[in-house]
Amino acid sequence: MNETLDAPRTLPTQEEMLAAPEDDYMSPRQLAFFRARLIQERDALLASAKDTTTHLRDNEATPDPSDRASVEEDHTLELRVRDRERKLLHKIDEAIQRIDNGEYGWCEETGEPIGVARLIARPTATFSVEAQERYETRRKMRGG
Repeated sequence: MNETLDAPRTLPTQEEMLAAPEDDYMSPRQLAFFRARLIQERDALLASAKDTTTHLRDNEATPDPSDRASVEEDHTLELRVRDRERKLLHKIDEAIQRIDNGEYGWCEETGEPIGVARLIARPTATFSVEAQERYETRRKMRGG
């Protein structure tokens, strides 16, 4: 089996990922680990969205105004959460695309490695910690 073209048979554990040597960075095995993690996260978000749709559809109207207001507030909150999740789904799809085109794991600003630990914590990261801090500082200075 050619490991550079085919997915590895077994995925490394998180501990193995963190202990891997530097020259193993974004190897086919590591990319398979992150792809699996991103797909798992995407599937969980899609299942959650389906549950929300079912919940909103199945909810019965109530004649009591205070109960109705409470239900509407719950729906608003749920929809706000789903909107954040929709944005995360887009970031997950972009991360999978970066895996496919060989750009995953590399900082968009500096071209340096983002780092396995940061990618484990935030698999959709596109900046190294330092570049992210600079980005957020610039954003604060612009008031956005």
